[in-house]
Amino acid sequence: MALTGKIETDVDIKASATKFHEMFTHKPHHISNASSSNIQGCELHEGDWGTVGTVIYWNYVHDGKACVAKEIVEAIDAEKNLVTFRVIEGDLMEHYKSFLLTIQANPKDEGCTVHWTLEYEKHHGDITDPHTLLQFCAEVSKDIDAHLTAEA
Repeated sequence: MALTGKIETDVDIKASATKFHEMFTHKPHHISNASSSNIQGCELHEGDWGTVGTVIYWNYVHDGKACVAKEIVEAIDAEKNLVTFRVIEGDLMEHYKSFLLTIQANPKDEGCTVHWTLEYEKHHGDITDPHTLLQFCAEVSKDIDAHLTAEA
């Protein structure tokens, strides 16, 4: 069984690619308002919202368990509506040596398609691929969409 992996999913939403991207770059602390059953909080630990190198601390519920993640913003591309986070501490590090999340919102005629990519290296072969976390990401995307389209 391979220790490194990459899984991806697409979520079609009604909100614009720019608005969705801004939630993860400039307003991640608002995501808990949009997806309160999944995200309990998001705090700025170092840096400024919307900048590479910023360290963010998340409180979330995954598979019914309260979890935490400390992430560093590795990349932001406003033209491509893309942001990449590297998990540096927290529950995921119990199972993975490295964990990278990339979120790209691709505009469509109406709304956008949010493309999630999870890249990881497991500590050992008995650890399952993070498919339930990918599903969690899709649920959060739909919650953010409902929040953004209700504001419009």
